[in-house]
Amino acid sequence: MAEALVLGGGGVGGIAWMTGVLAGLAEVGRDVSGAGVLVGTSAGSTVAAQVGSGLGLHELYARQTEPGLQAAELVVEWDLEGFVQRLTAAAQGRSPVELRRVIGAMALAAETVPAAQRLAVIQSRLPVQGWPERDVRVVAVDAESGDMRVFDRDSGVRLVDAVAASCAVPGVWPPVEIEGRHYIDGGVRSNENADLALGCEQVVVLAPMGVESPLPGEKPLAVAVEELRAAGARVAVVVPDSASVEAVGVNPLDPACRRPAAEAGLAQGRALEPAFA
Repeated sequence: MAEALVLGGGGVGGIAWMTGVLAGLAEVGRDVSGAGVLVGTSAGSTVAAQVGSGLGLHELYARQTEPGLQAAELVVEWDLEGFVQRLTAAAQGRSPVELRRVIGAMALAAETVPAAQRLAVIQSRLPVQGWPERDVRVVAVDAESGDMRVFDRDSGVRLVDAVAASCAVPGVWPPVEIEGRHYIDGGVRSNENADLALGCEQVVVLAPMGVESPLPGEKPLAVAVEELRAAGARVAVVVPDSASVEAVGVNPLDPACRRPAAEAGLAQGRALEPAFA
């Protein structure tokens, strides 16, 4: 049975933090980046693609901390607390799939940057444009139907489009059109979608938003972890420590938080001993 690395959503700050944690773990001989299955949601889809690209963790870390190597991110103001409040209010009395449809309609109606401009940002994040040889699972949500879609190298979809879809924060970034359908952030279903690692023997989850994500979703991390353990998996969950939370700050979409978030993640990873249970 395979090992899985589950990488959750958390904006550019989450990308930087997860990269730092992975690099820190590797530095002290606890490298978990070689897992055969990579499950990536939103920010995690970027990290999954980067980890699967063949670049070493030291190089990936440098892409978060060195200005000349950083991706050309767009600056956006994002009120995470207000966003959560709106979603929580919309969730009242609705099933998970109904809520996803409401969020999808909001995303389709929102005024955002042009799709091509956003796609260029995602492309600049990816060291390699083709799908990795490993089993990489990128999660997005159909904006119209509310259904989850998991993209992989056999989907016939470009990696950059799949990652852009998974990272399409509703109301902030444009939905991504793929095969005539429009897709939004996979975090709308679950911030980690850790249940997609079912069948794996050992699972490491990096959850930038914490175990109890503030976003209403169909599959909370705690529930998914219990399901994995009930199926026989050994699971370790890593969430940001206080220094990492402070480093990311109140707006995880702010590119300025990348270096401090990566450095905090590196320090956390160096001190971390993943506890499997």
